[in-house]
Amino acid sequence: MKNISMFCLTLDPEHEKLINNLSYIPVGLGNKNFSKHCFNDKTGENISLKNPYYGEYTFHYWIWKNYLDKIKTQWVGFCQYRKFFVKDHQMNNHLSFDILKKILINDEDLKNEKFECILGKKFSVENYKLSKIIKNHLKEFLKKPSLIFNKKKRSLKFHFDLFHGKGNLDLAIDKLDIRNRQDFKDYMNFKTEFNPHNMFICKTNILKNYYEIVFPWLEKCEEIFGFKKLNNYGTKRIYGFLAERFLSYWFTKNYNFKELNILVKDLSDYKNLKVL
Repeated sequence: MKNISMFCLTLDPEHEKLINNLSYIPVGLGNKNFSKHCFNDKTGENISLKNPYYGEYTFHYWIWKNYLDKIKTQWVGFCQYRKFFVKDHQMNNHLSFDILKKILINDEDLKNEKFECILGKKFSVENYKLSKIIKNHLKEFLKKPSLIFNKKKRSLKFHFDLFHGKGNLDLAIDKLDIRNRQDFKDYMNFKTEFNPHNMFICKTNILKNYYEIVFPWLEKCEEIFGFKKLNNYGTKRIYGFLAERFLSYWFTKNYNFKELNILVKDLSDYKNLKVL
């Protein structure tokens, strides 16, 4: 019996066979036509129309409302067609498909473990390239020149304000439930790194707890931001970016966790590969 249900999200129907060959579960998002065997976010109770704003969270919502009690494995996880949890760090852009299969997380890796969830290794906003900051956000740094030289002052909040609209984070946190509001605010104000990409693996019984907090919060955030005025990437996907930061805070606060490398490797590189 399988120990983990690992969903792999993609926008490209040509990835479906490759994902199956990895022993992962393919999930097709967006407007392209996927096979009837591919999971999606458009049936049952869903918010698929919000996908341009929520990203992968429209599928998480679908699971919450339609599939949560049907997951029978002890573990459940989520990766993407170009980002994968791996056992070993790999920098080889010419990685073969067979090697990729060998280094991915599988059932055996989760047996008899004491941790309750897996997150990607933390990304530090302290080390964000100065050239990109100067190119896109010079005015903000001129207001606080110390930020150029003192990386410790580049908090998660400052980073979020730069890329997703100044003040938006504070407005969103005010809509969070009282149990998490102050702790999450402190996390964003004082931490300088987070677990990225909205990727995680956790015990299946934990997933319901996460969904019951994050989705009511994002729905309340819609009262502030809506959808019509979200006209650039940094703000259009604000719901996904808020969830990404909250995910990192919530799992590390509440559960024993393990961090693993996330490999950036696009399945499109294997499109010409013949798989069953």
